[in-house]
Amino acid sequence: MDVHPSRIPVAKVFDVRDERQAAEAAEEMVRLGFSNRRNGFRVLMPKEKKVAKGIGYTVTSTLNYMLRKDNRRRDLRYWTYHHDDDHYAIVLISNSVLERLGL
Repeated sequence: MDVHPSRIPVAKVFDVRDERQAAEAAEEMVRLGFSNRRNGFRVLMPKEKKVAKGIGYTVTSTLNYMLRKDNRRRDLRYWTYHHDDDHYAIVLISNSVLERLGL
């Protein structure tokens, strides 16, 4: 990928502080949908390694579970990166949307 994940267009940014908020953010992402748009979602996490790992795991596993439960395609791409001095971030986007954008 030639484009940094921070440059991917996003529909909504979720500022998540704990695993409970991570599950709620994942549920909202599924409700909003991935393949019916021309952008993705960004999840900001505190730059505490243990907390960020728990949030990242919760987001990805909740998304996979909910998409499978609703018989939706699970063709998501995601990247984790250092967003700024205080946050890690995950950018999530449908693989088909990524291809349509030419990224």
